[in-house]
Amino acid sequence: MQYIFKDQVAYNLHLIKTKKFKTVTIRVVFTSPIEKEELTMRSVLSDILLQSTDKYSSKRNMIIEAENLYAADIFNNTSRWGNNILTSFSLQVLNDKYTEEGNLKKSFEFLSEIIFKPDIIKDHFKEDKLSLVKNNCLINMEEVKENYSEYALVRLKEAYDKNSPISYRLFGYKEDLDNINEYNLYQYYTKMINTNLVDIYVVGDFNQKDMVNLVKDSFKFRKIKKSKPKYELPIKDARKRRLFAKEQVSNSQSKLGIICPISKMKPYEKNYPMVLANIIFGGGPDSVLFKNIREKNSLCYSISSSYSKLDNCLIITAGIDKANYDNALKGITDNLEAMKKGKFTDQDINIAKELYNTAINTIEESPNNLINEYLTEKVIGFENYKERDQIMSSVTKKEIVKAFKKIKMDTVFLLEGDINEED
Repeated sequence: MQYIFKDQVAYNLHLIKTKKFKTVTIRVVFTSPIEKEELTMRSVLSDILLQSTDKYSSKRNMIIEAENLYAADIFNNTSRWGNNILTSFSLQVLNDKYTEEGNLKKSFEFLSEIIFKPDIIKDHFKEDKLSLVKNNCLINMEEVKENYSEYALVRLKEAYDKNSPISYRLFGYKEDLDNINEYNLYQYYTKMINTNLVDIYVVGDFNQKDMVNLVKDSFKFRKIKKSKPKYELPIKDARKRRLFAKEQVSNSQSKLGIICPISKMKPYEKNYPMVLANIIFGGGPDSVLFKNIREKNSLCYSISSSYSKLDNCLIITAGIDKANYDNALKGITDNLEAMKKGKFTDQDINIAKELYNTAINTIEESPNNLINEYLTEKVIGFENYKERDQIMSSVTKKEIVKAFKKIKMDTVFLLEGDINEED
């Protein structure tokens, strides 16, 4: 496998050459600083571009064209990376050697059509298409509250810091949805194309020179954009006293969430000891929280922790009976403090390192994993994944404890189910 980076002035090109796959995968990523007021607009725009184009006037026509390209798969995604929002449009198609000469070129042109030639009338999107997308967007907004685990996480983050990007709802807000029309949506589209930083990733078996030219011919970005995004959120000091918040829902199970900000760390500590600390504490299938809170004391149905380098925090989530709230919170608190005192075993460390090694070994198993890896290396400033595996193997218990001491509980949120299962 070979990774090649090319600065194409108007965009960055990342070529990942490998003979491992029968497909060629391309992802076009638009990056901009996150603005809460624009999130709904971003969500609507990314969806409407996949509804139709100037050439393919309906979703049905687009599906037919994708099938004609030997079942090309096209999809979009919007995600938050710290202070920035990333919207991507991806295509995966069989290599020409398994189809016919020129199919890849036609597929790239199809993706280019989606990005550069939307279904518009002069300077605005079509009203009927926008109405459909806005309705779908509204349904998605309303469905979030029905997914109690997701909703509890949203409300936890809003309680933690409603003014920080960590709490922004990527699917947007109803009040902003009402203000979107055919004209301001098109204005936002031109803004994204002309001002967002663009990275293009290509994975597959191809000739380097031919691929550079194919991308250049297919994706004609003109504007030069050289500003370097700042991804990491500012370090947030924990409150002197924990914040407790609660909301009731009609459900038999309650959802407990806890956010723990992490004080300043050096890159090594953030990328290695803290990663292992999270796996040991609640990020693995045999974690301290799982063993002590769920298996030994039966205080929850599920429990885990996740660690975000860009957000500088650790988040703990659990599904519990509301009657177990106090005991579950005490158990989590006690286990957090025990970790800071080094009350975990060498076996815990070895299991965590094995899990990390397994995750590293899956990177080359899919084109999207590879793209995510090189995107992560670019954003976070990681060493290459093969180097990381070697570095991680030498992390010591002392380093893990030192990292974990920088974690402090800040916000506790309970999405309390008000239905008694015995009723």
